[in-house]
Amino acid sequence: MDYQHIIDAVMDKKEELNSIALKMYEHPETAYNEVMAKGWLSEALLKYGFKVETGLYGMPTSIRAEWGSGHPVIGLLAEYDALPGLSQTQNTYKDPAVKDGPGQGCGHNLLGTATLAAAIGIKADLEKSGFPGTVVFYGCPAEEVLTGKPFMARGGAFRELDIALAWHGNSKNTVELGMGGGLNSAVFHFRGKTAHASAAWNGRSALDAVELMNIGANYLREHMTPNSRIHYVYKEAGVAPNIVPDRASVWYYVRSLKRRDIDELYGRLVDVAKGAALMTGTELEIEFMGGCYNTMSNKVLADLFAEVYPMVPKPEYTKEELETADALNRSVAAFETEKPEEPIHTGFIYEPEKYSISPGSSDVGDVQHIVPGMMIGTASQNILGVNHTWQTTCCAGNGIGLKGMLRGGIWMALGAARILRDNELVKKAWETFKKDLDGETYECPIPDDVPVPQPKL
Repeated sequence: MDYQHIIDAVMDKKEELNSIALKMYEHPETAYNEVMAKGWLSEALLKYGFKVETGLYGMPTSIRAEWGSGHPVIGLLAEYDALPGLSQTQNTYKDPAVKDGPGQGCGHNLLGTATLAAAIGIKADLEKSGFPGTVVFYGCPAEEVLTGKPFMARGGAFRELDIALAWHGNSKNTVELGMGGGLNSAVFHFRGKTAHASAAWNGRSALDAVELMNIGANYLREHMTPNSRIHYVYKEAGVAPNIVPDRASVWYYVRSLKRRDIDELYGRLVDVAKGAALMTGTELEIEFMGGCYNTMSNKVLADLFAEVYPMVPKPEYTKEELETADALNRSVAAFETEKPEEPIHTGFIYEPEKYSISPGSSDVGDVQHIVPGMMIGTASQNILGVNHTWQTTCCAGNGIGLKGMLRGGIWMALGAARILRDNELVKKAWETFKKDLDGETYECPIPDDVPVPQPKL
């Protein structure tokens, strides 16, 4: 089967897609504030013939766009939020464009636009082939705080899908087969009684409560499952050494590979916080920020995308892009020990017998507990690049990232074309999905009384 029309449909829109990605790069917007990004993507989807709705699920910066009719219904998961503090110019040394400003340190300007490219390619295939099928583009805000897709799921999103596909920029060309950690996020606020530190018997230190909580949490580590993690940072800790703090707060992440383990460990952490409040005579308020499920790759879809990958056109990098990637590699500490043979990855990695385990989290996991899902990655940064760094921000605004973006969009569309032509693939993916769930059913980890954050205009 010749799929050249899919590749042509995407490459025909190359300049427009690059323009959208670069606008998001130049105007990075953090979680729940992606007003411009939502506008650029939804305008393009309308222009390309999609039926577009925005602001669904109580989320002003969400998008739902569709084209086609009937099954299979293939969902595409777009993201477009930036990270705080990762502003970067195109220099190959750390050089923020805006001091302490946000930046596309996870390449979500590329992610949102690659997903748009995939939607364009799938639409072109549906038009040419005449096969039944629907493509649904989901614009998902706030992945970086791991609550965007759970809020969307709470509002009813994703349940219409037969398959959910995602792409992410990467240092390698790879199909991800494995599991990543889920998470709960909460801020623990302690309230005490202020006093002069030299007469502290009259006070009740909220900071003492935070520190006792942290000690208790650290003693939990010996008794957690091996793949569980606890992280924390102080949010508020007093104003001066000679004043007993009457307010202190600490922000915790609790991670694990199964939702039930997250809930159990989080419950124990809450008990630790309550004990700290009791010991210090302070009051405790818990601000639950949200949570997400572990990711769960579908083996049937992973095998399919590995099979399709050779059809994806290979990139041609300019001398300047290769030099940029080399310089960025040299700026990474790992360069001294790894010394890569090429500045940008040109191979392909898929190990079907190796199921990887990662404690890191993505709210794509929530969707992957509702329908069978898969995430792929193409080289969109220097080969030693790591997401959430200034080096990745740099690549997200140049040809290295843009070429990886277009390849990711084409790859998603090519895989979708195979799904449209083979109903057995969908059936097998669902059989694997149900087996992987192991009796678990999806329940949104964010309670109904937790409001969706709104844009800070």
